Amino acid sequence: MTHRRGAPESRRPRRVILGALVVLVAWLAVGAVGGPATGRLSEVQKNDNASFLPTDAESTAVLEAVGRFSDDEEIPLFLVAEDRDGGELDERDAFALLQLGKELPSIPLPGLDRTLGDYLVEGAQIVPVPSEDRKAALVVIPLTEAAVSDVIEGEAPIVAAAEEVRTKARVALSGTGMTTSVGGPGGLVADFSAAFAGIDGVLLLVALAVVLVILLVVYRSPILPIAVLLSAVFGLALAVLVVRPLAENGAIELSGQSQGIMFILVVGAATDYALLLVSRFREELHEHDNTWTALRRAWRGSVEPIVASAATVILGLLCLMLASLRNTAGLGPVGAFGVAGALLASLTFLPAVLLLFGRKAFWPFAPRVDHHHAEDAVGTRSLWGRVSGLVGRHPRRTWVVTLAVLLAAAAFAPTFRAEGVTIKDTFLVATDSVDAQEALERHFAAGAGSPVQVVVPEDRAEAVRSVLEDDPGIESAWIGVQPPVPGQPAPEAAPVDGLQLVQGTATGAADSPEAEETVRRLRVALDDVSPDAHVGGQAAINLDVLEASGRDLRVIVPAILVVIFLVLCVLLRSLVAPLLLVVANVVSFAATIGVSALVFNHVLGFGGSDPAIPLYGFVFLVALGIDYSIFLMTRVREESVRRGTRPGILVGLAVTGGVITSAGIVLAATFSSLTVLPLVFLVQVAFIVAFGVILDTFVVRSLLVPALAHDIGPKVWWPARLRGERAPSRVADPAVEAGEAADTVAH
Repeated sequence: MTHRRGAPESRRPRRVILGALVVLVAWLAVGAVGGPATGRLSEVQKNDNASFLPTDAESTAVLEAVGRFSDDEEIPLFLVAEDRDGGELDERDAFALLQLGKELPSIPLPGLDRTLGDYLVEGAQIVPVPSEDRKAALVVIPLTEAAVSDVIEGEAPIVAAAEEVRTKARVALSGTGMTTSVGGPGGLVADFSAAFAGIDGVLLLVALAVVLVILLVVYRSPILPIAVLLSAVFGLALAVLVVRPLAENGAIELSGQSQGIMFILVVGAATDYALLLVSRFREELHEHDNTWTALRRAWRGSVEPIVASAATVILGLLCLMLASLRNTAGLGPVGAFGVAGALLASLTFLPAVLLLFGRKAFWPFAPRVDHHHAEDAVGTRSLWGRVSGLVGRHPRRTWVVTLAVLLAAAAFAPTFRAEGVTIKDTFLVATDSVDAQEALERHFAAGAGSPVQVVVPEDRAEAVRSVLEDDPGIESAWIGVQPPVPGQPAPEAAPVDGLQLVQGTATGAADSPEAEETVRRLRVALDDVSPDAHVGGQAAINLDVLEASGRDLRVIVPAILVVIFLVLCVLLRSLVAPLLLVVANVVSFAATIGVSALVFNHVLGFGGSDPAIPLYGFVFLVALGIDYSIFLMTRVREESVRRGTRPGILVGLAVTGGVITSAGIVLAATFSSLTVLPLVFLVQVAFIVAFGVILDTFVVRSLLVPALAHDIGPKVWWPARLRGERAPSRVADPAVEAGEAADTVAH
């Protein structure tokens, strides 16, 4: 139908405009409710050991059993005091520490209307324990689990407790010549909580600011970037309205890590989908003067790749529910809800905005009806014209060289160290818990305060204690909850439900390979003493997490690959093309891990990586990286029906080049914003995903995939044959085929 020129914006049906207004009001309501909930999402986080461990791990059984030996689950703060000049502590120092221990229960916790004593384990005595070299003393402050779980106005009491103990000790001991630091399990949780304190505000604001700057450059318009960001914010609000009650009721696990990653996923995914839709809308505006017609055609042309992309990511994330580590399993639904929110906002809110603004959304560079298309760049001197020309002239040389470079980078992947990190290597900034651990190791057994714990039938307790004392990795062992204090009678060790707790101080720090090896030896040795003996404690927790991470990688990686392959088969109606895309992205992931190993080991000097890093990297890179290949190959398939496979590949590459590159840069920049949180884990995830996405965008999607598909030709769609596919050209020179593609587009 031919439309009369005039006021094309006025020819939008009234019912369509009304529908768009209803959609906008609905999303404004979602934002009004979900926005405040986003700011309070950290209140339902769980960052303790129990929320990370597999339910069937031996250390999990010990954690549960140890809780029965005390009315309160305990999480201790360590106050480590040492002489500033390295000398021995005298009687005056010991008296000052003893007096401090008496005063600590009464110190108030600001903003909580409570004192430290309200969170102390009932009957606990706070007394200093001197080191053997007499140069330091350890004060253990046993707090209840409520200090972590009772989140008041967005802050856990343990954060205030650690800060107030730190301040009180500094003031009380200022005249003694001693320096103090606060650490231990409680101090570590407090530092983690402080690190995640900005996750509800700072991280989201930084991510949105980064995306805003990039979109302003891409669109050269003040309206579209705001619309895209609002789409991301509303998608996040919707996701939070689902995630928060589920986490609050214990249906899913929400940690600080998974919350931060969800924020980034929503912003990145919503922006990617918006870029694809807006790019298609711009194309159609060059062809149609009626914005409703242009938007309808753009939406129909974009919905399939966008939905397929979101489905791939969602299904890939849901595969994480197969994980035995509970925080990893919890990330699956948390991330999936986030991507689903981004998808719904991108396909409803953003089109409504585009419909109401029409061409004005692109102001001041509104597209005109000039029948100009991005595909006209094939064979020209523009960037993507040159890339498509290179692929068309030398497809085999292009993919062979590209693959060789990727495989060379992948050769370094085995050097990636993912056996866990020590406390010292956990934070990017100086923290008191790290200082306390270093002071502890200077003057006490490295495992002091984090004992190896064994739960055993009470009649085998003595035999178990003997095994612990004979092990070269254990310095001392005792029966019961409280360790003996020098010069005082041993505390009573009453059994509970026929079980007894035996504990030992390891010679190695709880986060060291030596302590993990000690746990392995003890588990084997104690099988001969009692098959019902279970070994736990922090070192056992680290070991169980490491082993569970290896199991999760072996189980989840194949599941994700199968899911992605099946989605691609349905989308592309082919077996060869999906196989090509999956293999290409796996090679890209291996290359990314290889480069990351070089950077982490030799440039940034990280001491190692969390065992879950390879799995997280695989999920995000393969599930997200496949997006760009989906955007490319769906357009290639569409063009191939009209032009033939090889010309269709070149046209598809030219048409999608700019938008996919922009999407990759946005997603990489969005993940890079994770570096505002001072945790090595998140910095490593940020680097792996950002670098991997750039590699996928500029190398895999731009060179490897199109060159391979071009070399394969129409057989890439096997077993299907595209309707309208022409017989193979007799022209042998790929450059001629590239020229034919350009001529086809021009005519």
